Amino acid sequence: MERKKAKAVVVLHQGAAKRLIAKGVVALPQVKRALEEGMVVVTLGTTNAYVAEELTGRPVDKVSHCAGYIGRELAVVPAERRGKELVLVRGTPVELPPEEVLERLSAGDVVIKGGNVLDSAGNVGVFVASRDGGTVGRYVVPALARGAEIVIPISRTKSIHGSVLALSRDLGIERLQAAMGYPIGLYPLQGTVVTETEAVELLYGVRARHLASCGVGPGEGAVTLLISGEEDAVSRAFAELKRLSEEEPPLVFDVDTG
Repeated sequence: MERKKAKAVVVLHQGAAKRLIAKGVVALPQVKRALEEGMVVVTLGTTNAYVAEELTGRPVDKVSHCAGYIGRELAVVPAERRGKELVLVRGTPVELPPEEVLERLSAGDVVIKGGNVLDSAGNVGVFVASRDGGTVGRYVVPALARGAEIVIPISRTKSIHGSVLALSRDLGIERLQAAMGYPIGLYPLQGTVVTETEAVELLYGVRARHLASCGVGPGEGAVTLLISGEEDAVSRAFAELKRLSEEEPPLVFDVDTG
């Protein structure tokens, strides 16, 4: 007997969308394996702050867990206000300097690195405002060289119509004659991408499609999804996503905080 199908539309404000993505990241098999057997590195980023909370069960200061961001202009959190990257060895948070993290990083470990833009082909781009490549330069190349996994939490609100690869060739700190805020390059980042749609499918076993981005007021930065599948699964997903949207309000980030 064929099971009844259903569809539903859900709206997730920024905080709920980031929480959903974080839950999806933690549900990945490679992340679960690294938590049991290896090392997980959660680099700085606003969505990654939610990932850090899901991994540790502890609240994280969202501003201090950010490095660069788009506010009224392209900006960075002052170094003295930034927190540290989260490093877990077999699931336990440890204090390790970046040099030792790099020394120990190996195949099977996971580096969690957020992105800034997502194109229609699924390519992710990361803004780079540091001449030495910043976090990308420090972790991404060694991770790829050694066979460590790269997981990329990123919201569908960061979707663009252009090509990340083409834009990366046109950008560059020293190619720009002007910028609102910091001049940047764009690094094409490869790895396992987790957006709201992948997170819904991982967690609830239903299909999710990106329907709309952003809104006004509480909906600024929101993501609207169409979910579909077997009726029981859709009902469960809808109920849990509705509860998720009732938690903390969207992240409010003061550009002038310093």
